[in-house]
Amino acid sequence: MNLPRVLSGPRTQAPARVLFFIVAVFFFVYLFRYYMTGIGGPTLIAVMLVPVTFILFTLDGLRNNNFYPRLGLTANYIIAGVYIGVCLAVTLYLNLEFMDIRTVRAGIWSPTDLAIGGLMFGLIMEYARKRYFPLFVINLFLIGYTVYGWIVPGLFWHPGLRWTRVLSAMSVEMTTGVFSYLPQLALTLIGSFILVLSVLRAFGCVDSIIKGASRIAANSPHALPQAAVLGSLGVATISGSGAANAATTGSATIPAMIASGLPRVNAAAIETAASLGGQLMPPIMGISAFIMAEFLGKSYWDVVARGYAPALIYFVGVAVGVYLLSVRYQTSVASVSIAQTTILDKINLLVYAAAIIGLITLMGITRLPPMVAALRVFVGVGLAVSGIFFIMTYRTDGSWKLRHMAAPFIHFIEHFTVMTTDLTLLLATLSIMTGVFVITGIPTKVGFLLMEAAGMHLVAVILIAFFFAALVGTGLPPAPTYILTALVIAPPMVKVGVNPWVVHFYAFFLAVWGELTPPTSVVAAVAAKIADASFMGTLFRGIQLCAGLFVLMAGVFSRPELVLEPGLAQLGAFGLLLAATVGIQFSIQAKYSQKKMRDLLTRVILAGLSLVVLFHPSKLLATIAIMPIGAFVGYWLLKKRKNVF
Repeated sequence: MNLPRVLSGPRTQAPARVLFFIVAVFFFVYLFRYYMTGIGGPTLIAVMLVPVTFILFTLDGLRNNNFYPRLGLTANYIIAGVYIGVCLAVTLYLNLEFMDIRTVRAGIWSPTDLAIGGLMFGLIMEYARKRYFPLFVINLFLIGYTVYGWIVPGLFWHPGLRWTRVLSAMSVEMTTGVFSYLPQLALTLIGSFILVLSVLRAFGCVDSIIKGASRIAANSPHALPQAAVLGSLGVATISGSGAANAATTGSATIPAMIASGLPRVNAAAIETAASLGGQLMPPIMGISAFIMAEFLGKSYWDVVARGYAPALIYFVGVAVGVYLLSVRYQTSVASVSIAQTTILDKINLLVYAAAIIGLITLMGITRLPPMVAALRVFVGVGLAVSGIFFIMTYRTDGSWKLRHMAAPFIHFIEHFTVMTTDLTLLLATLSIMTGVFVITGIPTKVGFLLMEAAGMHLVAVILIAFFFAALVGTGLPPAPTYILTALVIAPPMVKVGVNPWVVHFYAFFLAVWGELTPPTSVVAAVAAKIADASFMGTLFRGIQLCAGLFVLMAGVFSRPELVLEPGLAQLGAFGLLLAATVGIQFSIQAKYSQKKMRDLLTRVILAGLSLVVLFHPSKLLATIAIMPIGAFVGYWLLKKRKNVF
């Protein structure tokens, strides 16, 4: 058997591959020690490991031959050596001088302090340039504004700050910049959840979810496209990424949907809409949910507990839209080959279910801190899947081959390291942006302009925030979109009396929408690539299937009970918004008559009733409006009974 990718490959990359694995093992062990003991605290962890993540990023580029592809191999290794040397120097110096920098020299940092901090700041900017160029440009612009604010006229004028102040704020102050709470969050709380995801992925549980969803959906030709929804729902609970969902589940579900008769664009759009839910579905929601908890000063479980109702509304809406599409195109399962589920797949599904139930129980019932809950689930699941793997391997092969036995553990280390490294460096990049906001007061000024432009009218502020987030989302991932949107809209909205939970969930939904905004949707690009379909066609068809997301954006204001308190208090708002979502999906996707005008009129009436359920201030009238929506849905089902049943 071949060695895992982390250790195999061309000889020219072999040193980088071996060194990457050695550093990755150190990275995992150091973090696992922190999760077990809490020794050092999150700030010291960031000071120690942010440079290490850049070393791993460098070695990962070398081993995959994409570090600086336009330069030769020798130049790549020389540059990598310089980067690694700088990172080691930064780690050594900041750890030795940590207490003095935080206490004795706080506010009067030495030139050496600033130089060392500036080196790490420069490396993070280089990471942003290579991986997230729009963020790099934004940070450059903001830094220029910080120093040369005296050039800017009007409300945004300020006297400008010295370069030494910028360097200290971006590095050695550690309350802002590349060692601040965002990269600390990536290494601590989010990293502990990535442990759970990584072990489930490395031992095949994610693959078993996809196979299980495909087998369930194969029982009906109209249910086959639901494999994308079911698979994405399962993977979403442990993923938190739309693009990762599309790549994981789409590779299996999109070819099956195309083979069943769905047009390529529709197959890609279904996977796009289903995968987008990876940002919404607890207990491991997107990065923005972790940041929301930090912004609100609440436990991550407080966000998770409120997140189930919106996520279920979204997925039900997608499932209804997908069902209507499958009926329209008369899909078939005759030509679709779906792999049989094995006993190992069934065991993996039980382990996956145990992991989800364990996280919910430990966080929600026993009220353990989320990081502790994630660690306990990881240990339990890790021991279980390791034991199952050894037993099943020995029963199959009758031997203990080291390479085969080591493969999933190496995959686990690689997956955990790559995910946590990229996330930490991304959040360090975002910390530069938020640090500039803090020291220049930009959010306050932008919020003032928003309120002035909207004339203190809440609806106008909501609409302006929507278009602002859509604009930001065209070039940025969901996490920075959420941060920018929340920093800008939260103060003025809270000032006029909107509950902070409502404001931040609105910003969260806007960040999810940002991952789908034309023309740069990564999740749509991944799905379109797999389907070999039109990107823009996939994108716009996917937006139609994501109608539930727009219902959530509006519903969080019209029915704020959806997010104010978790549990039974959500049920009323949940029912109304679910009915509105189903009605809107039928008004978009269902066909009621062969006569265009009659069909259009029917859909318009249905959409109007759905808007009544969504917006009417009287809950009684909104509830009554559900009945005619049910009648429209029932009529369509009766009319299509020959095709449906």
